[in-house]
Formats: sequence, C-alpha cells, structure tokens
Amino acid sequence: MTDTDRTDRTAGTRTVKVSAGQVEANTRRGGDMRVTLSPKTVGCTSGFGGTLTLLPGDHVTEHYHPYSEEFLHVTTGELEMTLDGRPVRLTAGDSLLVPIGVRHRLVNTGTETAGCVFHLSPLAPRPELGHVDTEAVRNPEAANPRVGGGT
Repeated sequence: MTDTDRTDRTAGTRTVKVSAGQVEANTRRGGDMRVTLSPKTVGCTSGFGGTLTLLPGDHVTEHYHPYSEEFLHVTTGELEMTLDGRPVRLTAGDSLLVPIGVRHRLVNTGTETAGCVFHLSPLAPRPELGHVDTEAVRNPEAANPRVGGGT
C-alpha cells in the first residue's frame, strides 16, 4: 500500500494523500497553482483544492466561478484579493470566502513569496464550466487546471 491510495480496512474508509510536488503546476491565470485533491487525483466528488504560490508582484487574473464557492486560507505573505472591485487585504492566518459568481483577482502585495491553500465547492457540472475569465489570462498557452469530475 502507498501513501497515495491506502484503504484503512478496520475503519472501512479510504485515505488518500497527495503531495503538491506530485502534481503538475498550473500557471494559466498566474502564480504556481497545484490542484492536489480533486476528482482526477483522488476521486473526490464534492469539490477540489490545492495550493497556490505567488512571487512578489505576481497575480492571478480576474475570474469568477458560476457554480462554486472558493475558500482561501493564506499561509505566508501579504496578498490583496479584489472582490467585485473591492480590495481586501490578507496576511498569513487570514481566511476568505469568495461567494459564487463574485469576480476576484489575487495579487501578492508583499516583498516575499506568498502561499495559500484553496478549496472550491461544489463542483461545476463539467470542468470547463468552472471558471469564467474576465481578464486576459497570464499564460494562455497553459491548459486549465485538470480537476476531472462532472458529467
């Protein structure tokens, strides 16, 4: 049995561990995003999440989620999330809810690398419906994050 797919037979539950280093970085909207827990990586059905790293001055382009809430927890650094045009300053230890349909853009406003953990739930009916870009993406040649799921 490996850490990435282990069944605890006594409890009848499945424990799945994924390291951020095991998944491909996604840079389409900016930063280094790694979807660690998703229907594609672990077979979950209620949402997806992972980590995001932003260098000083880097940003994630504005977009919204028509089906999902986004939960963001800042682990390191100083960030500013703009929600429907309103800035919200965030530092390590802060958590933020981005409601369904709210345009948002995240910027590292500090002088050090910033890190976050995120989760989106519920899943969109199909992965390609999960994000709507409202500004040109940073790296259009990069694919959208591959979360899997949907019908």
